[in-house]
Amino acid sequence: MALKLTRLAQASAPRPPRITVFGVAGVGKTSFAAAALNPVFLLTEDGLGMREVAHFPLVRTYDDCIGHLAALYSEEHDFSTVVVDSLDWLEPLIHTRACRDNGWSSIEEPGYGKGYVAALALWRQYFDGLNALRDERGMTVVQIAHSEIRRFDSPEHEPYDRYGLKLHARAAALVLEHSDAVLFANFRVATVKADVGFNKRVNRAVGSGERLIHTTERPAFIAKNRYALPDTLPLDWDSFARAMPEALQPMLITSVHLPNLT
Repeated sequence: MALKLTRLAQASAPRPPRITVFGVAGVGKTSFAAAALNPVFLLTEDGLGMREVAHFPLVRTYDDCIGHLAALYSEEHDFSTVVVDSLDWLEPLIHTRACRDNGWSSIEEPGYGKGYVAALALWRQYFDGLNALRDERGMTVVQIAHSEIRRFDSPEHEPYDRYGLKLHARAAALVLEHSDAVLFANFRVATVKADVGFNKRVNRAVGSGERLIHTTERPAFIAKNRYALPDTLPLDWDSFARAMPEALQPMLITSVHLPNLT
């Protein structure tokens, strides 16, 4: 049956964003996510420190992760944001499960990248769980990852280094695909010329400790957003939330935190 033009949708209700924030060690990624609206953490690493935020017991297997997502989907709760901290510690758990399912001793055993391809099915199951929380439970999704510097082979220029997600390339591509905003967090750094004697000057990095998130891709790093955000914002949840479209702000603005689940 032909679709009538009168049934075409003109606009859709805003849905909570799926955010990935990655960056250098110690920049404040976990603190950024902990200030989200009523967050609950799925921890694959023990990185909360003394922060008093709700969290599940430490995720030690891939099945733990899927089980926690299922609990958030099926049980009654008041959480508004699910935070996964971190993706690069989740990845080995996914590889372990893929190896168990296929009888491999390591993800490299099948060769030619086949192990990493098999792992993508588990990554997709994980993203299906996150999307169900976003679409059916109205939860904002925040994923945290570390960064690493990788060579980028540009088809237009000579190869150069840039910051990317500390994940296998196939998994990183899937994370980018399933994120509405990918934010690169770093310290503001400037360089100055320093005289080291013998008529020799070198570049030295200086900074005030200011922490920023970058929302738009540049040669030095991966980033993206679907919300026309400013290119650079303070690494602060409220600043980020107030820069988002007005229709999304009630889903993001910080509220009181809830007690731990542990």
